[in-house]
Amino acid sequence: MVTFRELLAGFEALPIRGRAVIAHASYKSLGRVQGGPKAVIDALLKTCASVVIPTFTYGTMVTPLAGPPNNGLDYAAEEANRRAGGSSLTYDALPFRSDMPADEEMGILAETLRRRPDAKRSLHPIFSFAGVNAEHTLGRQTIYDPLAPIGALAEKDGWALLIGVDHTVNTSIHYAEKLAGRRQFVRWARLSRRIVECPNFPGDSAGFNEIAPYLENDAQTVTVGEARVRAIPLSQLFIHVKALLKADPLALLCQLDSCGRCRAVRETI
Repeated sequence: MVTFRELLAGFEALPIRGRAVIAHASYKSLGRVQGGPKAVIDALLKTCASVVIPTFTYGTMVTPLAGPPNNGLDYAAEEANRRAGGSSLTYDALPFRSDMPADEEMGILAETLRRRPDAKRSLHPIFSFAGVNAEHTLGRQTIYDPLAPIGALAEKDGWALLIGVDHTVNTSIHYAEKLAGRRQFVRWARLSRRIVECPNFPGDSAGFNEIAPYLENDAQTVTVGEARVRAIPLSQLFIHVKALLKADPLALLCQLDSCGRCRAVRETI
């Protein structure tokens, strides 16, 4: 069983002491943890100056019957899937609330951080972030710039922390893609009284492990419990992603024929 002291020793062995971090984590990858998810978050907060974790809520998303072309969506197919699932409503998503739980795919550590009394949460209806000691970082987000908190972290010499996960969940790569000029998309989300347009929705992440070899000299890795934990400086991550996309505009795209967003990116190159 992993103790709090072992968690702390592992995190402090990385160059993130006193730093701002954005964390992506699989709690189960650590093995059994004494104190549960709270102990992991406590160890991170004792190590780092501030901790931010995505608390995205994809359940708020709606798809109109028609929309912009080359938007990585088959509008008719989305409507057919909705009706096949038994819904007679075009807009059957849940309205976003500030206390809405993060999607399960965000992981239990995201929800554990969100529920802390000292945590704050940004209010994007799809791409919210929760954080402790991160008010300025979270405040940078707008409906037009959903991933701006990642840029704010980079300005503070922040780090991306991957706990038992790979780059396919590394949201910071999406931000770097935008910096490199990669096509972004439009999606829509439900609020309590209206539907809002959410521009600058990123592409797919299934191909993101392609960046891993380029980060070998910058990433620092330790083992914590049963998990491989990697810390990557955001500034270097951005440099490598932009350089890779400049050399190969098709880099980081997935190879799935069914992926509308990657197909849309290819069609614009």
